[in-house]
Amino acid sequence: MTRSIVSDDELQKALGEEKSGASKGAGDEKQRWISRMIKSAKHHHKICPYYDKKTQMCFLALGSRCDRDGRFENCPRFREFLERKYEEYKRKNKPLPMDFSDITLSI
Repeated sequence: MTRSIVSDDELQKALGEEKSGASKGAGDEKQRWISRMIKSAKHHHKICPYYDKKTQMCFLALGSRCDRDGRFENCPRFREFLERKYEEYKRKNKPLPMDFSDITLSI
């Protein structure tokens, strides 16, 4: 049987990473939920549901043009919208929706 010797520095570094990983668990849950909602939105919509094709305006950014032509996969405005919705659900202690179509309903 072989023994592996771990130095104090390596041990402290490993323990530090474990602690930081535990503290970012809530952010990790938030990012997983946002990713799931974006995937669900892709399933239901070909272009962003908050994009007006006729005027090329974004309803999330009230009064400004959409520079992404309705693509919402990596859109910062769409992601911020989902982050606000996540915080709103958590603040009101409501269960998180499992599908994007459930978000469009008001809380």
